[in-house]
Amino acid sequence: DAMLGRVVDGAGKPIDGLGPIRGAQTWPLAGKLQGPLDRGRVLEPLDVGVRAINGLLTVGKGQRIGIMAGSGVGKSVLLGMMVRAAKADVIVIGLIGERSREVADFLDTKVAGEARKRSVVVAVPANHSPVLRIRGALRTHAIAEYFRAQGKNVLLIMDSLTRVAHAGREIGLALGEPASARGYPPSAIAMLPNLIERAGTDAHGTGAITAIYTVLADGDDGNDPVVDSARSILDGHIVLSRALAERGVYPAINVGPSVSRVMTDIAGHDHLAAARVLRRHLATYEENRDLVLMGAYRAGTDPAIDAAIAYHPAVTDYIRQDPEETVSLGDAAAELVGVFGTP
Repeated sequence: DAMLGRVVDGAGKPIDGLGPIRGAQTWPLAGKLQGPLDRGRVLEPLDVGVRAINGLLTVGKGQRIGIMAGSGVGKSVLLGMMVRAAKADVIVIGLIGERSREVADFLDTKVAGEARKRSVVVAVPANHSPVLRIRGALRTHAIAEYFRAQGKNVLLIMDSLTRVAHAGREIGLALGEPASARGYPPSAIAMLPNLIERAGTDAHGTGAITAIYTVLADGDDGNDPVVDSARSILDGHIVLSRALAERGVYPAINVGPSVSRVMTDIAGHDHLAAARVLRRHLATYEENRDLVLMGAYRAGTDPAIDAAIAYHPAVTDYIRQDPEETVSLGDAAAELVGVFGTP
């Protein structure tokens, strides 16, 4: 508990000017070995305060989820919204390879007040060595594992997984490893599952680590090696769209390609049915958007397209949310069922 409210670097040394950390326990940096049966199922939802995620991509306690987007689309703002509203005992935040200015900004605006008192922040900016950046990522997970072992419900946030892979790429190439896709040596991509698999629920206790990673898609490429690898290991992914951001829809969550793989286990029947209706209307509208905007579609030709056009303002309003606003899981589900549920 001596770590709570503190900010440390990749070596575990405090950098917040509040003096040394006394009485902190130890935990292996690489974690303790766990078998597949030591992990429990994800059966309980976690309220993250974001309407679109609570309603359409419900997150469970112990789930690992990725926020995937290009640069400047709003990943850090979305993370801040989730940190402020998340119902977790402890929040462990790893700011790995980001700009130094963003670290200070994140601490002052996103992790303020009550959230700060139950948070531990590991900050290793981009100007630090690649070894220190990787140690920072390992330390973030080690701290989260320690609190999970104490039976705590932990929210682990890491911004960003791609910067960790970049650090692995620098080290691998310096050691003479052959470069493969996008210049990544095999060890840089192989490192990601080892990190991600450390999060999850504890089958023998009450603790859980719910992990949210940001994944930077270089050049907005959804088939980037890091994005592709992370997508295959994570329990879900939230894709942010530059096109939506350019239209002024924030958070710019692209619901179509986004998925939460545990939602069917943790959401009610009416909630799931309403979410499917919204997705269907959104997909139909996007497929025919050009026809509608050109005026080539004549109303009454296709009932599905007519319904999609009629519901589109409601869909956009459901996704859009002010950064300072918090929408609970119950309210998000009730609003979804109220608008898109079957009468």
